[in-house]
Amino acid sequence: MSTPTQNPNLAALSAAGVSVWLDDLSRSRLTTGNLAELIATRSVVGITTNPTIFQKALAEGDLYDAQIAELAARGADVDATIRTATTDDVRDACDVLAPQWEASGGVDGRVSIEVDPRLAHETDKTVAQAVELWKIVDRPNLFIKIPATKEGVPAITATLAEGISVNVTLIFSVQRHREVMEAFLAGLEAARTAGHDISQIHSVASFFVSRVDTEVDSRLEKIGTPDALALRGQAGVANARLAYAAYQEVFENAPTNSRFAALAEAGARVQRPLWASTGVKNPDYPDTLYVTELVAPNTVNTMPEKTIEAVADHGAISGDTVSGTAAAAGKVFDQLAGVGIDLVDVFELLEVEGVRKFEDSWAELSTETQAHLDAAGK
Repeated sequence: MSTPTQNPNLAALSAAGVSVWLDDLSRSRLTTGNLAELIATRSVVGITTNPTIFQKALAEGDLYDAQIAELAARGADVDATIRTATTDDVRDACDVLAPQWEASGGVDGRVSIEVDPRLAHETDKTVAQAVELWKIVDRPNLFIKIPATKEGVPAITATLAEGISVNVTLIFSVQRHREVMEAFLAGLEAARTAGHDISQIHSVASFFVSRVDTEVDSRLEKIGTPDALALRGQAGVANARLAYAAYQEVFENAPTNSRFAALAEAGARVQRPLWASTGVKNPDYPDTLYVTELVAPNTVNTMPEKTIEAVADHGAISGDTVSGTAAAAGKVFDQLAGVGIDLVDVFELLEVEGVRKFEDSWAELSTETQAHLDAAGK
């Protein structure tokens, strides 16, 4: 039996400093060995989940039926059933990725689980559920996903202060990214004061890419001028490149007396940028666009399997495509403003829509779970 080998394109992406994470999790991936295969052949070293992913997993197949029947017999309600089924999957995925976690010194081998999106605007309840999920899954390679809403930002600090690693999700603007980095530094400072080993606390800042192009392109097409139409497909990558420059400013190019420098002396790690929403939605664009154009050291790209396979097949990885591009990215933003695009409005709308989409998926997940519970109780 031949030993599986890593796909050269994805291996090159990893060698360039980009951690390949799968943006999907289901029980079938765990039970069939599919996840293990992606780790062995596609350089996958992490997993992200969200309510939409879990809703899809529960709706397909019957792998959850026995567990839901058992929970129904115990009188579990919808929320308890969802919590048990999802945390079991995440715990099992953490175990599968434990070797990658150990090999990377805790940087990779991570699995993310999201707090209930209905709590996105409730700071204290978000923190309480983050602590609860951390205890239930009980694995050191877990990430708790917290949305970067205005109410979510202080929850990020409070959760990190408890010694819990955090994946900050739904970041759309560089301004909010800066607030998230500040929240990260404040959280590490509080954790250090509380006596936690901050070298064991990790975080990523998940910056959404394709949704920016979808919204901006729609507005450019309504404007309809040649100058406007020429800017289609550029906003998402430019925005992410500006976010990376902000990351470098805080973590890599900071003066020796900066907040992070003081924390780094105590063992703190950087908060890595994570490129999320990297599946290309416009068929006119290359299906590897948000991978090949966002290659930079100390980053994560979390991809749907379709995008992973596209990169494996024809993704041209030619080294760092981000460092030093901030000026050009800023020029794209100037041009967008020049043709009438209100980027502040774009980012505010995307955040509101992002929370609502996850709330809608949670409602669908609850409905699906209740139907399973009802069927099991008959």
